[in-house]
Amino acid sequence: MSTTTASGRRGRYTPTAMWFHWITALLMASILPIAWVMTNMGDNNPWEGLLYTLHKSIGLTIIAVVVLRLVWRATHPAPPLAGRAGAAVALLARTNHWLLYAVLLVMPVSGYLLSATGRFPTSYFGLFTVPGLGPHPALHRTATSVHLLGQWFVYALVVLHLLGTSYHVVIARDGTLERMLPKQV
Repeated sequence: MSTTTASGRRGRYTPTAMWFHWITALLMASILPIAWVMTNMGDNNPWEGLLYTLHKSIGLTIIAVVVLRLVWRATHPAPPLAGRAGAAVALLARTNHWLLYAVLLVMPVSGYLLSATGRFPTSYFGLFTVPGLGPHPALHRTATSVHLLGQWFVYALVVLHLLGTSYHVVIARDGTLERMLPKQV
């Protein structure tokens, strides 16, 4: 049985949705190692400022891409799941996707708040400085806690997403990954 989406593409995401997905993945693949290095380097390391600027700038880019992605998703629903996914697998996939969206919004917001309330300027790739909020110790502590805890949710959700993809590619072989890849000619 074939399924056709509103865009006329059989069971595939739109090219715009694919672009949003892969840009988000690329940004995530770059921000995580930067975070690990910058938080583990010694004080007064000459690379510290650059790495923090890159981390914050990529975080702001992620929130912009995710907001645009959610707007796109609201007007262009995801195609039906490929293969014969059971109700539990479908629920797990949907839950993981929506939790990924949530954490990709919460992390940049909490990161901005911990910088903006902790007297740490946020420069966007050195092009301009994002306005701060001034000292607010309670909000700073909360934002810091959310950001530090949130990293574990990022890791867990990304691993679940990759495990789910691997399951569909290696075991189910049901074409799920192809829905998010450009059509092969």
